[in-house]
Parts: sequence; C-alpha cells; structure tokens
Amino acid sequence: MAQLNCPPCTPCASVCIEHQPIQTETSLDNPFHTPREPSEADIRAYQAELQTSPVGLPASEPPPYLPQRDGNSDGYPLAKRMDPIGPWATGRVDWGALSGQTGTRPVVNQYSITRYSVDEWRQRNADMIASCQSTVDQSVRVENASKNTIIRTYATADKTQNDCTQSLHVRAKNIDDLKSELNRAIAAMQEEISTMERQRRRLKQSLAVLRMPEAIANECLERRTGRPDTELIRDRPEEELIREISLISEIKAILLATLANIEQQQSDNRAIRQRMEFDWSEKKVAHENDAINCNLRNQSTNTLFKPGATRCSNEQSTEIYWEKFTRETLTMYNDCRRKSEQLRNTLDAILTNAARDLRTQADSVERALATRITCMEEIREKLEIDLRTILQRLADTEIQIGKLQVAIRNMDYGMMVVQTRLDNRNQRPRVENCRDQPQALLISEVKSLEEGTSAMNAQLKQEEAVKQELVNRRNELEREIMLKRRTIAIDHDRCQLLRSHFPSSTALSGY
Repeated sequence: MAQLNCPPCTPCASVCIEHQPIQTETSLDNPFHTPREPSEADIRAYQAELQTSPVGLPASEPPPYLPQRDGNSDGYPLAKRMDPIGPWATGRVDWGALSGQTGTRPVVNQYSITRYSVDEWRQRNADMIASCQSTVDQSVRVENASKNTIIRTYATADKTQNDCTQSLHVRAKNIDDLKSELNRAIAAMQEEISTMERQRRRLKQSLAVLRMPEAIANECLERRTGRPDTELIRDRPEEELIREISLISEIKAILLATLANIEQQQSDNRAIRQRMEFDWSEKKVAHENDAINCNLRNQSTNTLFKPGATRCSNEQSTEIYWEKFTRETLTMYNDCRRKSEQLRNTLDAILTNAARDLRTQADSVERALATRITCMEEIREKLEIDLRTILQRLADTEIQIGKLQVAIRNMDYGMMVVQTRLDNRNQRPRVENCRDQPQALLISEVKSLEEGTSAMNAQLKQEEAVKQELVNRRNELEREIMLKRRTIAIDHDRCQLLRSHFPSSTALSGY
C-alpha cells in the first residue's frame, strides 16, 4: 500500500490527484499480478513529479534539496537543533541579532559564521517551492475567478441592459399611449372651444337682435302715451306691451348671465387645453428622450461618462404621481367638456324658449292691438252714426223751434181778436153790458189762448234746451270721434307699423 504524492494543481490539470481516492496495487511477486495501463491522471502525476524531482527519483524519495524522510515526521520538521560543530572549532560562541527570532546561536570561527543547518535550508527550499506553488495556484484560481467574474458580469450587464431597454420600450409605449390620448383630448377640446365660440357669437347676436323688440315695445308704449286724456286707459295692448318689456328684460338678464357663464367656461376650456398641451409637450420630449435611450447600444458613439447621472434630483416625481397627474388632467378635461356640453345644451334651450316666448308674446301684443283697433273702429263708426243722427235731430229741432216761434206769433192775432171783441163789448151801455154767454166764451177763449201760448212757450224752451243738448252732444261726439281717430292712428299707423319689424324666431335665436 503506497500513498502517491500529489503535486500542486496546475491550470491544465482537470482532476487533482489529492482529490482522487487512494489506489492499491498488487505486488509484482504476486502471481496474480496484472499490469495496469497508465491513465491520464498517472501521466499528469508523472509530469508533475518530473517538475518537482528533475532527477527522476521516485516520489517515495524526496530530492536532496528538500527535507528528507529519515528521522522526520510526515510534515518534515527539523530533525534536531543545530549545535556547535565540535570542540576542535576555534573561536567563540556569540549572540547574534537574529538569535531571538531564529532560536539559533551562530557558531563562529576564524573563517566563517554559520547561521542555519542543512535541514533548515532544505525546509526553506520546501517552503519557498510551496509558496511559489501556492502563489501559482492562487493566480490560477484568481484567473479562473476573473474569467468567471467577467462572464457573469458581462452576462449580468447584458441581461440588465436588455431588461432596461425592454423597460424603456414599455415606458416609451406608455408615454406614447398617454401622449396619443392627450392629443385626441386636445383635438376634442379645440373642437369644443370652436363650437362654444360659435355659440358665444350666436348668443351675442341674439342679444344684439333683442335690442330691436325692446326698442319696438318701448316705442309703442311711448307712442301710446300720446293718446288723448280720455283714451289713456290701461287696455289689453298696454298690459301685453308691459308684459313683453318685462319678458324681454328677464330674457336679457338670463342671456347676459349665460354669456358670463360661457365666457368663464371658455376660459376654463382654454386653461384645460393649455394644461394638456403642456403635458403633451413634456411627454413628447420624454418620449423622444426614451426613444433615444432605447436606441443606445454599447457600440454607440454618442455615449459619455456622466458621473452625477445616478443622483436623483429633488424635483423628480414618482411613476404613480406621473400617471396620476395625467389622469387628473384627463379627468379635469372630461369634467370641463361635460360642463361645456351641458352649457351649450342649456344655451340652445334658453335661446329656443326665449325666441318662442318672445314670438308668442309678440303675437299676443299684435292680436291685442288688432282687437283694440277693431274695437276703436267700431266705436268710431258708431259715434259717427250717432253724430249723423244728432245732426239730423238738431236740424229737425231747429225747424221745430222755428215752427213753434211762428205758431206763438200767430197766436197773437187770435189774442188780439178776442181781446178786441171783449174790449168792444165792454163798451156796451149800462144794461147791455151783461155777462152773457158770448162774454163767457170770449173769456174762455182768452184763457185758452193764453194757456196755448204758455204751453207753446214752454215747449219752445224745451226745444231750445234739447237743441243745446244736441249741440253739446254733437261737440262731444265730434271730439270723441277725433280722439278715436287719433288713437286709431297711433295704434294702427305707428304701433302696428313698428310691430311689423319685429324680428323672427330664427333671428331671435341668434342665427
């Protein structure tokens, strides 16, 4: 049984001898001995022995410059301490500076000084060879570790770079997706702003057109204040005109408030669009930056050392806040656009209802004016008929008064006759002057004539009073007819003419 000495491992050795199990061989004297073919491990071990034992000594016998086995343990320690050469050596034993370190006392004679023994020399050679072999082994291990480190480092670097490139591609795609979404939102908001601007111009046009019905209504009221005093009544046209002016004032206030809301909404729309444009511009720059980073390779010529690039600035945001900021912007855009659409729908309803109400009220005013003019025409015609009747009656009354005056004057002749008869009869002599029947009849005739004359005088006074009443009625009728004609002229020639220029529903809607 022999244990093979294993030389130190070399870079070319695939299997270290000392890592192999101990092999046993049969003796040559054994009749059952069978020769064994040398293996690759045996060849490498032999080559190693040749390197450590160039003289070709077997491994059981160490070279003479190495510690010997005789008298030594397995670790080849010093066999014995170095003593003086002998009593024949001349000189003296002296203490050297190294004695405290080496543990030896140099033996000094007249020729030389001896510090170390042969065993120490051999041990030093063995230590030197072992140190060199250890250093070589360490260099081989370090070289292999360096190669493995290079391979691992490059593999890790390539994997990390590929992961970073893939992450940059994903990040660039996310940025591009949000940028595209922002671009669509910006286009939609621009369309909304244009639509809202058209609605704002429509509203301002409606306000401008609204001045016309307001002026017409005020002009009609002002013109109707020129009616004569007896015609200054609160009729239905006046109530409808006042209601129309009140309606116009309410609609005007609503339109002005809506215009202020639209202008504020336009300001909000432009602010949201500007925020989205800023965000889109920043994402465009970030996307271009990440696109450049995605195309950078180790062979790129535009890469430089940036010592401070790994330091994160205080202004950097997190990925969560980055997405939250854009989502908040898009949420604000959706809310702002929804409010804008609701405001536009409200404006459409307001303008449509306002135009309908104004046209309805205008029709009511026109119907009231037409009804009032018709009524005034009827009363004017009736008054003219009454005037003609009064004039006819006045003429008849004047004729009758003339007849009464003639009749009264004619009664004087009968009175003179009867009074003359009575006076003549009063001239009768004494007894003849009696109250006979003719005398009584003549007195009755005088009485009857006086009563008839008094009756005709009374009738004449009544006729004259009636005549004066007819004259007064004629004057009143003429004045009333004149007032009615003036009122009809105001309502017909002025108000209805002005009302004919009342704007249509389409114009009132702002188109």
